[in-house]
Amino acid sequence: MLRNYLTLAFRNLFKNKISSGINITGLALGIATFLFILEYISFERSINQFHRNLPTLYRVLIQDRSRFSTDLIPPGLAPLLKQQFGEIASYCRTSGGIIHGIVTTGDPKNGKSFREGDQVMTMVDRSFFELFSFPILAGSKQPLDQPFTVAISESYAKKYFGNQSPVGQLLTLNNQFGKGVYKVTAMYQDFPAQSDIQYHLLFSLRTLSIEANLNGNGWAKLDNLDNNFSTAFVQLAPKADHHALEAKIEAYKNQLKPEAADARIQLQPLRYVHLAASLSDPSTTTGNLKFIYVLGSLALLILAIAWFNYINLSTASSLKRAKEVGVRKVIGAGRSQLIHQFFGEYLLLNGLSIVLALFVVIGCQHFFNQLIGKPLSLSIIPKSGLWGFGLLALSIGSVASGGYVAFSLSGFQPIQTLKGVFARTGRGLWVRRALVVFQFSISIALIAATVVFYRQLHYMQHKELGMNLAQLLVIRGPEVNRDSSFSQRTTAFQQQLQQLSFVEQFCTSSSIPGQWYNFKAAGITRPNPKPNDDKKSYAIASVDHRFVPTYGMTMKEGRNITAAMCTKSWNQVSQLMLNETAVQQLGFSSAKEAVGQRVQWGTQRYEVTGVVKDYHHQSVQQAIDPIIFIPQLSDYYSTVRLTSDRMGDKLKQLEALYQHQFPGNPFDFFFVDENYNRQYETEQKVRTLFSIASGLAILIACLGLFGLAAFTVEQRTKEIGIRKVLGASMPSLLGLISTDFIKLVLLAIVIGTPMAWYAASRWLADFAYKIELSWWIFAGSGLLAVAIALVTISLQSLKAAWVNPVKALRTD
Repeated sequence: MLRNYLTLAFRNLFKNKISSGINITGLALGIATFLFILEYISFERSINQFHRNLPTLYRVLIQDRSRFSTDLIPPGLAPLLKQQFGEIASYCRTSGGIIHGIVTTGDPKNGKSFREGDQVMTMVDRSFFELFSFPILAGSKQPLDQPFTVAISESYAKKYFGNQSPVGQLLTLNNQFGKGVYKVTAMYQDFPAQSDIQYHLLFSLRTLSIEANLNGNGWAKLDNLDNNFSTAFVQLAPKADHHALEAKIEAYKNQLKPEAADARIQLQPLRYVHLAASLSDPSTTTGNLKFIYVLGSLALLILAIAWFNYINLSTASSLKRAKEVGVRKVIGAGRSQLIHQFFGEYLLLNGLSIVLALFVVIGCQHFFNQLIGKPLSLSIIPKSGLWGFGLLALSIGSVASGGYVAFSLSGFQPIQTLKGVFARTGRGLWVRRALVVFQFSISIALIAATVVFYRQLHYMQHKELGMNLAQLLVIRGPEVNRDSSFSQRTTAFQQQLQQLSFVEQFCTSSSIPGQWYNFKAAGITRPNPKPNDDKKSYAIASVDHRFVPTYGMTMKEGRNITAAMCTKSWNQVSQLMLNETAVQQLGFSSAKEAVGQRVQWGTQRYEVTGVVKDYHHQSVQQAIDPIIFIPQLSDYYSTVRLTSDRMGDKLKQLEALYQHQFPGNPFDFFFVDENYNRQYETEQKVRTLFSIASGLAILIACLGLFGLAAFTVEQRTKEIGIRKVLGASMPSLLGLISTDFIKLVLLAIVIGTPMAWYAASRWLADFAYKIELSWWIFAGSGLLAVAIALVTISLQSLKAAWVNPVKALRTD
């Protein structure tokens, strides 16, 4: 019996090549898309989940009154909590943002130098490898127990030392803490891609416990409770209740710092650091749970479109198999036997689709990984625990769609099936129409969403920023060989820069657009502050007198800072500038009123010399911060505006000049506009993913529409022939076939447009500056869907219209 069913199944597949091909292709594309998205979701869910101590590891957060949370806390807080509460078994601090600098291998004078940033290195406590499950490959099992020690990753060990063992080697680090010579005490395996913690150099945080190693940076003392620059993780005792501990910590913090009563301490489980516990969780995360839900829904919808294609085409083709069903019932076949037959055919078709889908996934895996920048593979799915969900989704959809067709085709009486009634019944027709409407509703919504994503990204990339970033080159400042002649060499370098014919403008600063500010601070108010004014936060940017004109910014009121103001030390500065947002937050009625007024920061008072017109220092996705500009000469960033021709030659001249004044320092540069636009990489990936998804959804839906049109034309072949004999024109024949289908697509527009508008509105709500949702976006998406559907249907309609009428009239 099984052999007979398989024979019939293969025979039917080959007999109906168009229908089978469309079904297999549509299902394969749907399953492949589902698997790709499931890989991505599995990867995101697996991040940070591999640590042995995961159930007891928590990250310490500070949440303000607006429920905004940050993982940057004072370094002195974690040790105090460990001393005060027995529930905390251990802790580890990291402070990546304070030690970026230049690393020199071997001899500090003759070794190779590399500029490394915050993404590459950090300082950590000795307990780092005890809390986190990162394997040490060579060296000490407690490598960061002493000051001036460093652990290095396997890949960076090869980068710095080649095939030599890194253990025992010396690394010299030059940064704001001066020059420190560190001994490599261990080499560890590169952190896996499924880790939010990604560093290649781990320096001992104990180095900063010695005041002489701070190089005058008193704010970096490890016991201070005022400067937030460290991230702390705590390991709790096995049976500790972290909610109860949070309440205790909150009470202790209020007793320790009453002025910080508005800030709340949170203990965030490490398993939720990447993806939040729920959509309503306000804690800061490194991933986006909302995007995961959107992608998961998108995967299921595309898979549903493919299954609906199968239902549509299979039920529409029932007229061809009506006689087979009737004959088999007349000679004694029971309904269960017919169900087994039809369901077996579907399982065979589904099996072929799965095989084809796997080939598609394997063949396109490298391209997909490059597209999203993550090392995905099918093996990630079972590791994340989502294989059960994927298998369940595929099984339910397969059984439901295959079962519906099997029960539908086997459920009629012999006389009805012999007459092919099902294909002409209202029930069968309305089911097919409903599925076509659903498919195109989803497709239209995806097209509209993709257009909205594209326009929002284009808007952010081309919005007037309040400055001119074209042809701006930033050169990172030197950090090696900062000896007694360093100040003189810096001045000479800046003077020589300005003398170059291709340098139009030049400035120095410690903060540039597209990067973070120097820091953020509260406690800045007018002389007679209102309640809670001292709790408002301001972004602090150190700039010189050439910063505003070099970046093409505009003075709203007052005057720019002067060169003389910039020569004063930080503690002697008595004047500053504000942006418009800072003017409003300080309570001035206008920029004009603010000029000449005074603001205070602690015991220091400053005169406002001018107000800079608001500009987008950060991504357009974020609201403009209130910024305070402190006049300072800096050697951290040098920004030059270059003429546009012969850029390669200019870079060579700049490098030669830089290396002459600062030997041993790598010439590190970037263009401001390119660096600024990197802030939109996530949005670009979202746009690309939705473009591909909407294209696949339309393609799969059109495959089904193509098949339905083919069956409709086949059923109406005689009618078309008669109409041609009676003189019907080609356009009228096209309209005959197309009208019913176009009506369904128009109905899909009515249904899909509100869905797309709602989804786009929710997505745009996360942007401080966004496009308006114009009606033409949705109208255009609908018209595009109509055009695609019309082309799809017309291919079959034209084929029927060109058939010789005599041949058409002979068709049975």
